[in-house]
Amino acid sequence: MNQEKLQRINELARRAKAEGLTEAEREEQAELRREYIAAVRQNLRGQLDNIDVVNPDGSVENLGEKYGKKGVKRTH
Repeated sequence: MNQEKLQRINELARRAKAEGLTEAEREEQAELRREYIAAVRQNLRGQLDNIDVVNPDGSVENLGEKYGKKGVKRTH
């Protein structure tokens, strides 16, 4: 998500508090929020997929390989 979109999210949030939004602006705000949340989830998933855990027996297990990269697509 680029800086322009983040600024627009903040601008719409301020306008919503101050004076309210038109229907088109509410729809734009909802779409921008969905994009933002998707970007955050993608970033977090990338970080979690790169976590290695050292097991008590000394072996190293990558959590991304164990849980994250099974091809299961989550839609929330």
